[in-house]
Amino acid sequence: MKSASVVCCSIVYTAVWLAPSFCRADQSEDEAAIRKNAEDYVAAYNNHDAKAVAAMWSPHAVYMDASTGEAAIGREEIEKVFSQTLAEFKDAKLQVDVKTVEFVSPNVAIENGTVRVIRPDAEPEETDYMAVNVRQDGKWLIDRISEESPPTPPPSNYEHLKELEWMIGSWIDQSEDATIQTDCQWTKNQNFINRSFAVVVGDQVDMAVMQIIGWDPVARQIRSWVFDSDGGFAEGKWTRNGDRWVIQQNGTLPSGSRSSAVNVMTQIDDDSFTWQSIQREIDGDVLPNVDEVLIVRQPTE
Repeated sequence: MKSASVVCCSIVYTAVWLAPSFCRADQSEDEAAIRKNAEDYVAAYNNHDAKAVAAMWSPHAVYMDASTGEAAIGREEIEKVFSQTLAEFKDAKLQVDVKTVEFVSPNVAIENGTVRVIRPDAEPEETDYMAVNVRQDGKWLIDRISEESPPTPPPSNYEHLKELEWMIGSWIDQSEDATIQTDCQWTKNQNFINRSFAVVVGDQVDMAVMQIIGWDPVARQIRSWVFDSDGGFAEGKWTRNGDRWVIQQNGTLPSGSRSSAVNVMTQIDDDSFTWQSIQREIDGDVLPNVDEVLIVRQPTE
């Protein structure tokens, strides 16, 4: 069975695209004609008019069937292939988005774009294409087309972390003694959230802290890793209860002592949340809780 993505053809087109772009005094009319041809091609395909589709190819064009690897040479053979394809995929509809048209000579142009085949019983199929257009007897015709699927997007854990997206931005917690500035942003591909903290006393940074928040696919849980400028580090496990996040954190102090705490973050609205640290211990010794503080989003300048 032919793939519904066999809309144009799939062939490595000739090396004409390697030639430097040809500079014409006015290419606008030629470009408009090529773009109009793309519209007419879509209309002919969607009307299941194989003869009209074949007429838009040059007399000696080569159409390569991507599903079979067989070549159809000339309009008559191309018409036969499209007659079979359109009969097989009666409900398929074609969409073409022409991105660019570049001229490599007065009579040769490279057309780049995206083609989509839409069927009611399947997911749309999308490919990127490059078409070699040639001008013959004053008319632009298709001579070769190559197609390739768009690159697969890299994996992302955004779906697991998007419930923390409200944290993205800059935040501030200010008291009489110190100011804590927090900046939070996505890493590339939204696989992690990076938070940096700066504890400022007077006009000096007293401590800097970096936290990375990510998704653990084995534990099926959000986790975080913290590193501070004094040499301490910790990791945490996040659980959610409504607008309340509970982070069970275990760490190692610069001295080598082991620490643990439960940090609680409660979102109030898009621009504020509270933070509190409870059940704090160092080497088994219980420490007092840290009172709840209000942290607000820093206004955008």
